[in-house]
Amino acid sequence: MMTNLFSVFDPCTGMFSMNWMSTIIGLYIMPYSFWFLLNKNMMILYKLLNMLNNEMSNLMKYKGSTLFMLSIFLIVFYNNMMGLMPYVFTSSSHLVFCLSIALPMWLSFMIYGWMNKTNKMFEHLVPVGTPSVLMPFMVIIESISNLIRPGSLAVRLTANMIAGHLLMSLLGNNVCGSSLLMFSSMFLLITLMLFETAVGIIQSYVFMTLTTLYSSEI
Repeated sequence: MMTNLFSVFDPCTGMFSMNWMSTIIGLYIMPYSFWFLLNKNMMILYKLLNMLNNEMSNLMKYKGSTLFMLSIFLIVFYNNMMGLMPYVFTSSSHLVFCLSIALPMWLSFMIYGWMNKTNKMFEHLVPVGTPSVLMPFMVIIESISNLIRPGSLAVRLTANMIAGHLLMSLLGNNVCGSSLLMFSSMFLLITLMLFETAVGIIQSYVFMTLTTLYSSEI
């Protein structure tokens, strides 16, 4: 039972497994009008991106850096949404995918900060108003909290995505045996699907926002 339950998260289902191709499947299903014409769907997307851009512009000091964060938002958002489709592998429910995004960004922030703004990076280790007795402990605590940032970013996204998918898989396997039970629990499954859609959108926003806040400290 447990093997079948977790099989939906197995990235290797055969010799020629292409599950990880779902990471870029959003580019293939995107309509051609995205590149040529402005329709209502694209207007909604542009309004959303413009709103996020205005929000991040207040935090990010460097001009044009918001484009990078918006790209991260779209990548995570498309992968979260595609994971709700039937027979589509959810790459954002794996630490490999999440760490491959969070770890390089965190490393780039740290390398740039320590090489170009060393004094400011040392200032972040001791918050303003810290008593002299607690300063050594605050340096240790701030250093540990800084080191676990990429892990917390990746685990947060992975845990939220895998929890909902696990619940949907568990309910789906139990109700498929009886037609009466399946129809009676249809409202619950639709509600859970809407909840998972909201979780996918919120986690994309949280991932982008936390990355923006980390970069604003440099």
